[in-house]
Amino acid sequence: MTRQKLISLQASRRFFLHRSAQAMLLGGALGLAGRSARAAAPSARSLVLDHTHTRERIDLVYASGEHYLPQALGSLNHFLRDHSSGEVGQIDPQLFDLLHAVRLALGSGAPLSYQIISGYRSPLTNARLRSTRGGGVASHSLHMEGMAIDVRLPGVPLAELRDAALSLKAGGVGYYPRDQFVHIDTGRVRSW
Repeated sequence: MTRQKLISLQASRRFFLHRSAQAMLLGGALGLAGRSARAAAPSARSLVLDHTHTRERIDLVYASGEHYLPQALGSLNHFLRDHSSGEVGQIDPQLFDLLHAVRLALGSGAPLSYQIISGYRSPLTNARLRSTRGGGVASHSLHMEGMAIDVRLPGVPLAELRDAALSLKAGGVGYYPRDQFVHIDTGRVRSW
């Protein structure tokens, strides 16, 4: 092998190793979901959520391109657990995409922090709420299937949040100005 070919192969190998190391670091960064990972991966979808009942906060990248990140989905399932019973449900990943899309529809690329009023609800919790809220809770709520979430966005008027969700025509949108939240779900398109 000529000296020139050997140098070329060594340079190619270094380039390959350098790119591989960059890819591994990006993969790790997506798992850690730091803000720098969002900047480095434009196809990454992220959420920042504050839970009004548990006082917990989560800030993560949950998907990259067409792929959901299983560890992030597990973290979101736990975060959105039934705050009354602690029971963890399986949340529909499309619900996260809806929240992400609503944020984009509001014209903000910045990771606005949603306040979560209700995520997953166990059947027992749903029945209790139904009996104490005077019929304001559906008997077969999509919250029990991990397909619904009740949210607000500090600094964004509730009507604007509702209108952004409605503009997507991607599921159900309920408007609760008295209780200061918007219900968003991945069921059929409807509004109330």
